[in-house]
Amino acid sequence: MKILVFNLGSSSLKFKLIDMPEEKTISEGIIDGIGFPICKIIIDKKEKIQKISNHEQAIKILLSVLNLKNIDAVGCRVVHGGEFYKKTTLINKDVLKKIDELGNLAPLHNPIALACIKISQEKLKGIKHFAVFDTAFHQTLPEKAYLYAIPKKYYEKYKIRKYGFHGISHKYVMLEAQKILNKKNVNLITCHLGHGSSICAIKNNISIETSMGFTPLQGLIMGERSGDIDPAIIEFLAKKENLTISQIFNILNKESGLKGISGLKDMRTIYEKSRKGDLSCKLAIEMFVYRLVQYIGSYVAILGKVDGIVFTGGIGEGAFYVREKVADYLNIKLNKSKNLNEKGIVSDKSKLKILVIPTNEELMIAREIS
Repeated sequence: MKILVFNLGSSSLKFKLIDMPEEKTISEGIIDGIGFPICKIIIDKKEKIQKISNHEQAIKILLSVLNLKNIDAVGCRVVHGGEFYKKTTLINKDVLKKIDELGNLAPLHNPIALACIKISQEKLKGIKHFAVFDTAFHQTLPEKAYLYAIPKKYYEKYKIRKYGFHGISHKYVMLEAQKILNKKNVNLITCHLGHGSSICAIKNNISIETSMGFTPLQGLIMGERSGDIDPAIIEFLAKKENLTISQIFNILNKESGLKGISGLKDMRTIYEKSRKGDLSCKLAIEMFVYRLVQYIGSYVAILGKVDGIVFTGGIGEGAFYVREKVADYLNIKLNKSKNLNEKGIVSDKSKLKILVIPTNEELMIAREIS
């Protein structure tokens, strides 16, 4: 079964054509920098530069160059499924309408997913299209975890609650951890750390808590997002700086996090500058780790028994120094050689294992469909 997978970011479009159940990648690539002056198109390691204004143009270009023969199904990552979608869903007119309605909860992502699905359906007529929702894995959160302590009428009226994100990634690394630990039912803390970061508490293979909330702004310190702050800061800044609510949220989403502390948003650059003595960069790393450890500690408490802490995503997989600092806080000894160079278990003789597992959202989407 050949499945074409689309994974859309706010300025990117990743794809994979995967032969299932063999899980063999036939073709893959990314269009990165959509809407920017320079956009890279990489398909099967062949690269070219071309200005691409929007995602609709990007998917049209992609569909024009791919071999579309013998495709059996198409899967698309959709960021927000609200409370409506708890599993992968075959797309019909009603589903398209609901994805559109949920665009007000994910304005950067749902509209582009909707547009690309429609273009793909037009090009690949008769081929089944499926939506795989990033929020679905977290629909198992208990009420005590997903409700906010504000008047309940706002939940009832507007569905203001914790939804959580990165669910496709958290589920993928959970399944991989089961294999590595040789254990069918697992209690895990999964850390998806990248430009956007979130952490998830998994009990008996079920998500019971996660750091992102109503939007991806809540939780950990991220590349440009603040994560948790005192909400009163918003009103304070509005008055002191004469800013609108929209302007403040733009600051919290695009000018804060690692960028707000150090002036930089890429952890690799921040680490290199910290090694050369840049105090702002050192502080950014310390704050990033401190917030992460706060969440890990609270999740250990609610899980009770924990089989492993999983690191994934660009920072989770690549930043050995972040794992070192987390392990120091938790008094877990890492195997230095494995932590530098290997995937899988990187801790030494500890009941609580630390694992590094590269995520593969596209493969997870294909698994959900096949």
